[in-house]
Amino acid sequence: MDRLAIVLGLSFVVIWSSAFTSASVAVQYAPPLGMLSLRFLISGMLALWIARLMGQRLDFTTRQWWMLCLFGLCQNVLYLGLNFMAMQRIEASIAVVIASALPLVVAAVRLITQGESPGRMGSIGLALGFLGVIVIMALRISAGIDLVGVILCLIGVSALTLATLVITGATRPDTLIPGVAVQMLFGGLVLAGLSAVFETLEVTWTWQLGVAFAYTTLVPGLLATLIWFYLVHRVGPTKASSFHFLNPFFGVAIAAIILGEALSALDLLGVCIVAVGIYLVQRSQAKATARQ
Repeated sequence: MDRLAIVLGLSFVVIWSSAFTSASVAVQYAPPLGMLSLRFLISGMLALWIARLMGQRLDFTTRQWWMLCLFGLCQNVLYLGLNFMAMQRIEASIAVVIASALPLVVAAVRLITQGESPGRMGSIGLALGFLGVIVIMALRISAGIDLVGVILCLIGVSALTLATLVITGATRPDTLIPGVAVQMLFGGLVLAGLSAVFETLEVTWTWQLGVAFAYTTLVPGLLATLIWFYLVHRVGPTKASSFHFLNPFFGVAIAAIILGEALSALDLLGVCIVAVGIYLVQRSQAKATARQ
């Protein structure tokens, strides 16, 4: 992995981890689905504009159109929509820990559905990763955590697992940015319909909402997505996913610093266990790929 890929990977991790904190702020002042819909519509139009400046077109096969729409539904509508709703009920640090378990869930699904053994290292990583999540969740449940919020996050990470398993081949390097735009716009339109049916448009206009919404739209919403798609094209999904093991640490740290969320020694222990588990799973997958 070259220096640029490392810089891009670390940048993505920090941005992705911070998204939960900015979202946690924003949903206190505006309906989550409506706000998320507006975010995706703005980000998607900006991505189309950038694509046009770069000479990239909406040149997809029928299969790629379906894959992009499925990815937009799984990631933007289900994963992020449910996470935004959950963060009206639970702390951002809990949401980011559950979301960070994505590589563990993907590996577990491959083991169950495809018989793809993660090997000794990967098996240890899976066990440690889920143990760390259990440690963190047990602490919060004993303190009275909202279980509905946790369930929403779990459904969301399941949807993102599906998106991760089907995204390969949805774009080419010359259709990268249009692909990002399509999945964002599709997700934004679906969320707009859901918001119109299920939400009441009540917005408390504050500077905190303005800053959180602008940041969420432009940085995690657009910049992080572009970085991730480019990183996958540059180094492949296995190496790109290896950066996810840093997400629990950065996500919990950012939430603690900016939102002042409580962070105990056992929380830190659980985060470290999750991070080690994710790292071992990714290392196992990288070695398996290298042998092929």
